[in-house]
Amino acid sequence: MTGYSPAAAPSAADSGLIVPPGEGRTLRAAAQHVTFKVTGAQSRLASSFEVLVPPGFDVGAHVHARSEELFYVLEGELDVLAFEPRVRTPDGWRGWQSPKGERVVRATPGTVILVPPGCPHAFANPTGVPARMFFQSSPPPDHERYFEELLEILSADGPVDHSAIAALRCRYDIEQLTPLRHDQPARSQ
Repeated sequence: MTGYSPAAAPSAADSGLIVPPGEGRTLRAAAQHVTFKVTGAQSRLASSFEVLVPPGFDVGAHVHARSEELFYVLEGELDVLAFEPRVRTPDGWRGWQSPKGERVVRATPGTVILVPPGCPHAFANPTGVPARMFFQSSPPPDHERYFEELLEILSADGPVDHSAIAALRCRYDIEQLTPLRHDQPARSQ
């Protein structure tokens, strides 16, 4: 049995990787918490993450030319999109509809979303409680680097630097179709 080591890749074909609950390198910002579970150092096929999505977070609709992604909702609820709409409206994706009649879905625990390259997709947490999901991106390590740089931008003091996020997305195969938003819930007095 191989334990978790963030920098170590399995050294032999008969050695795997076991990442216990709560383990992995976690990046935190007000808008997201991302725990790296399997990286490009351990897998040539996909990077795997556990993502905590806070209330009010909307990743915005986007599309990847090369990447394939898989999402599995573990806890909470997320509004999700995974289709090409009739019309891509730049202000929001929640009212989008596909030519076949597909609409945004409320994903609950156990829901799987598979997103092939070229498919617009989005998720948002419209509830008052955090949601948690397993997320896998192929090929590695682009999404690892993207998360590191995005969370650095989102953690900076002051307003979000949207031009820095736009440049980041261009580097990592992300065409943003609608804005990323994080409307934090009002705090009780």
